[in-house]
Amino acid sequence: MRKHFPTLLAAGLAAAAFTTSTQALAYGAGDFFTRLGVAKVAPKSDNGNLDTALGNLAVDVQDDTNFAFTLGYRFHDNVGVELLAALPFEHDINLDGQNLASTKHLPPTLTVQYYPLGGTAALVQPYVGVGINYTRFSSEKLDIDGIDLDLSSSWGAAGQVGVDVLIDDNWALNAAAWYIDIETDASLNGTEVGTVKIDPWVIMGGISYRF
Repeated sequence: MRKHFPTLLAAGLAAAAFTTSTQALAYGAGDFFTRLGVAKVAPKSDNGNLDTALGNLAVDVQDDTNFAFTLGYRFHDNVGVELLAALPFEHDINLDGQNLASTKHLPPTLTVQYYPLGGTAALVQPYVGVGINYTRFSSEKLDIDGIDLDLSSSWGAAGQVGVDVLIDDNWALNAAAWYIDIETDASLNGTEVGTVKIDPWVIMGGISYRF
């Protein structure tokens, strides 16, 4: 899916250059909006190593998909803010190739967005954003008796690209992607054993509704 999104976005940007409507849709300042869809959290490969009594274990955090949504406001034709939220994602964690652990996390992400075609009648509205992410881990599990896994919360930067394809004054199709800096310190029975670098792409497709 990561391979296909840049192509989708490029197509949207190209279409935006020449796609206009004869009907002004007032897409701009003062809009409150929500975007609803399905999001895939795809961590990068090579997530680090844990220095344990069992040896130096390579960490591989697996993908997960769940329902996600955003809330946003456009305080200028070209500038707005958006908060990404979701149901908890649950990731299996492989240690040296064995599925031995798992965790859940929530990744609220706040971005300031720029809409280059905001305030125009273009039916295709691309946007980019930068912001900050907070990730809270919970329900960590490790399939080794007597050893508890704990993952610390994470703060990090986030970047975003997306596009709305307007259907009418309120509804649009939406595709978006965030790249998020997520690093967490891992502890076993209270002893820190290494840093897990997740740094995922979050890919979301769905619908947008503006008020």
